[in-house]
Amino acid sequence: MPAVPDPSLDPHREINRLLNLVPASGRHKVQLLINNAQAAVLHVPVPRPWQRHHRLSLNFQLWQQLEQAQRDLLVLRSVAWVMTVRWLKPEPYQGLMAIGLLGTGIEFLQADFVGLATGVGLTALGGVQLWRRNHSPQRDLEADSGAVRLAQRRGYGELGAIEALASALEAVAQLEQRPLSFEELVRCQNLKALARQRATGARSSAFP
Repeated sequence: MPAVPDPSLDPHREINRLLNLVPASGRHKVQLLINNAQAAVLHVPVPRPWQRHHRLSLNFQLWQQLEQAQRDLLVLRSVAWVMTVRWLKPEPYQGLMAIGLLGTGIEFLQADFVGLATGVGLTALGGVQLWRRNHSPQRDLEADSGAVRLAQRRGYGELGAIEALASALEAVAQLEQRPLSFEELVRCQNLKALARQRATGARSSAFP
């Protein structure tokens, strides 16, 4: 459940605190902004390969209703996800996009509209496959796992970090007045199952 808003929570101090929470390897890549006009508690756009900084924006009016552990794990999870997005690693989909872009440019110069359509199609296909890969359930689990590991480096226990992330997913959906998405539901169930296993001392391979 969302907590009662903390009127003493200063936006600028909170931003600085969260940035200090982020590991040095990701701190220079991330910018935290406040945007109370957005509907999302935390907006995390897909990183673009040409961007030097990835902008994460908070609706602070909603953000301050979360518990500190929930806020911490949401930011760490967002940073972990941003750092798992791979655009430049050589893979077939990147090759499709490169071939499509090159072919599109050549056919445009030659006014070959059939070739132009083919090039656009290859580019779109590669882009769709890249988007799906970066939004796959496996990528979500990797980001959740990464967030828990980062939290442990900041003094959280593994079980506490898992529980905070699971409760944060539910609290965010309530604050945004919507049900959990399918992806969030799967993540939440996975986190709760893992928390139960950790609480009983059982070993699990639920995280990558």
